[in-house]
Amino acid sequence: MITVAALYRFARFDDPAALRAPLLAVCTVHGIRGTLLLAREGINGTIAGDDAGLAAVLAHIRTLPDCAEIEIKYSNAEAMPFHRMKVRLKREIVTMGQPDIDPVRGVGHYVAPADWNALIDQPDTVVIDTRNDYEVQVGSFAGAIDPATKSFSEFPDWFRAHRDELADKKIAMFCTGGIRCEKATAFLKAEGLDAVYHLKGGILKYLEEVPPAQSRWQGECFVFDERVAVGHGLGAGTHALCRGCRMPVNAEARLSPLYVEGVSCPACHASRDDAKRAGYAERHRQVKLAEARGQAHVGAVAQPSDLSA
Repeated sequence: MITVAALYRFARFDDPAALRAPLLAVCTVHGIRGTLLLAREGINGTIAGDDAGLAAVLAHIRTLPDCAEIEIKYSNAEAMPFHRMKVRLKREIVTMGQPDIDPVRGVGHYVAPADWNALIDQPDTVVIDTRNDYEVQVGSFAGAIDPATKSFSEFPDWFRAHRDELADKKIAMFCTGGIRCEKATAFLKAEGLDAVYHLKGGILKYLEEVPPAQSRWQGECFVFDERVAVGHGLGAGTHALCRGCRMPVNAEARLSPLYVEGVSCPACHASRDDAKRAGYAERHRQVKLAEARGQAHVGAVAQPSDLSA
């Protein structure tokens, strides 16, 4: 069994480039794989490995500026969900495109998973899913507003277009692990709203702690690794990842004749020509050959490009 650790921390890194090599080195030495993002505003990512290796890496991360209290969300996977280890330098650890927003200075009101149902059940509460459209399709809270954004950077424009509808409401927002809501609530507070709340620890913490019988969650939660999605208790979900368009594919869509494993799905089949599909098919063949040899075919990695939590 592999342990998966999702983490983020808004902190002030004066020189994130100087932090990259030592962090990558400790991950490599301990056999940890995944992706970590470093920026002046902090760290974000998901990594996986054995417990001892993760403990060593997380101990190193806690020595970074203002990261001693970083929170980690753990889950398990039957097999390693990442092909390699990457530590990337970014302008933002989650891209919103609002340079004046600083979650370190102030965010919305945190709501524990145990208290979330009571908040969203209130008639004057508007629940907003801050994730991207393909994530929402996999699952969401019952009755939540879907802004239908293709990327998180579209959220500010969406909010400003709907500001008048939201101004007098309690606004409860949620995302996968909490990081996007840190920025989203900080943004709404900068826009003059104060009755802004967000789910502490995100959907992952809710699915971990809230019993299914009491849950308001419907469907599964998309995650940015080879598990694709998880359900209550953070067990493996039923979705697969289309290697043609990098989008999640549910069980029903995989029954379509337009779904070809490693090549296409109903959402992207028409937008791929024969040459591209042939290329994807060859890549998939190479993946299967590598698996048969017990090797990882790293060129086969195909996931949404913007790591989010």
